[in-house]
Amino acid sequence: MNRSNECSSDRSITSGSDFLQLNVDDAPVGGLSEWLAGRLRLAISDGRLPVGGRLPATRVLAGELCVSRGVVTEAYRRLIEDGHVAGRGRGGTIVVAAPASAPASAPPSTTRPPALVGAAPPGALFAAPGADVFDALRAAPARIDLSPGLPDLAAFPRTAWLRAERSVLGGLSPADFGYGDPRGTPALRLAVANWLARNRGIRVNPDEVLIVAGVAQALGLLAQVLRRDGIGAVAVEDPGSLGARQHLRHWRLDTPPVPVDSEGVRVDELRATGARAVLLTPAHQFPTGVVLGGERRRELMRWAGEGGVIIEDDYDAEHRYDRPPVPALRSVLAEHVCYAGSVSKLLAPALRVGWLLAPPKYRDALVTAKRYADLGNAVLPQLVLARLMESGETERQLRFLRRRHRRRRDAMIDAIGTRLPGAVVHGAAAGLHLTVTFEAEFADVDLAAASLARGVKVQPLSWHSQRPNRPGLVLGYAASTPADIGEGVAILGDALGEVLRGQAKTSCW
Repeated sequence: MNRSNECSSDRSITSGSDFLQLNVDDAPVGGLSEWLAGRLRLAISDGRLPVGGRLPATRVLAGELCVSRGVVTEAYRRLIEDGHVAGRGRGGTIVVAAPASAPASAPPSTTRPPALVGAAPPGALFAAPGADVFDALRAAPARIDLSPGLPDLAAFPRTAWLRAERSVLGGLSPADFGYGDPRGTPALRLAVANWLARNRGIRVNPDEVLIVAGVAQALGLLAQVLRRDGIGAVAVEDPGSLGARQHLRHWRLDTPPVPVDSEGVRVDELRATGARAVLLTPAHQFPTGVVLGGERRRELMRWAGEGGVIIEDDYDAEHRYDRPPVPALRSVLAEHVCYAGSVSKLLAPALRVGWLLAPPKYRDALVTAKRYADLGNAVLPQLVLARLMESGETERQLRFLRRRHRRRRDAMIDAIGTRLPGAVVHGAAAGLHLTVTFEAEFADVDLAAASLARGVKVQPLSWHSQRPNRPGLVLGYAASTPADIGEGVAILGDALGEVLRGQAKTSCW
């Protein structure tokens, strides 16, 4: 087909391009190439075409503008002569330099979260954790990251994922690329049901599984549904996850604290709060690492039988080293437990894939809340993950991670014994983190700030406490090499010495 004839038949429709919103009707008669070169120079100057950006192929842009290919070729030639772009053969035409008169960079947008606009002083970051505190801490530069909750991202099974992805894509029909079931794909719901049966002792029908965007979304959906059921408070463990507490409060739920001791949550104290719901991490309490004891489980079952609702966050139960498996509460108390889990600690948080099991009373309402939240998780990653889970690849990944994490945990314990004498280690038998507490009196936020100033990220225990507690740190080991762990803990020791000396000097005044 003759393109020039096609364009001339309805030039008012076809003479424009989405690229830079170009419209040849704006060009002067007889000056198309010069006009186009000028528009491209302006776009390079003001940053719409950044250095490294690729220009459309001459044939493509000529077709969109309904001009001869020679017009675009001439415009590109002028930019090449100016030194603004360069031809890279099959790599296309690339922007290599901005005009000398390019305007200064625009100031940062004031709509960005305040903590991310600039590097906040470490002391300010730790002193009063706001809603964006975890974003700010992740953005803070540091050589060694000992933050808890961070898995070994370098261990993501890329080869297995790509193999599963190719296999899945090869078997999809066109209809499979449409909108999915808001509950999740049947394949992943079945794979999750089988995974939970094999690894957590939970027997569940796939129809009872709701696929969500991680435990964070599970908490948000539950908060909405519980509020509509007249529940205005969800009791939380103390110490307990600051992030989980923030999510619940965002949805206008109160979070009364319930003390945790060596046997787990104090059920008598839970009763005293009067809350009708509680959020627990019974298999590996965050951050102390204790396991909910047998008698406490029985007390909790009696409390739930009186009308209580338990939200079980099973965030890292598969990662155990020196103890037998701990059954999930959901496996023995299905009618009263809302169970949440994810692949964030097993594969990567970036996947944003988790699951939620709920009692029949809340199931339909949760599906409705999920539907109106996002119409359901992205389908393709669900299908790939289902293939990995059913092929046994996730079990192989778990076995690999257990060996690696155990070596890193041991390296951290050894380093703490050498460089942090007097520190008490908690929760070493499982998980991806340790908690250490100190007998000395000082502000643990000062220690975290001093450590960050030296290039080591940690979280103060006080972040995760609503009531006064011993000073401490929550230290992740999964994402760091044994060498980095040893160096990081040594730096913590130096920072602790500085904090204690500063405190002693202050007390003398």
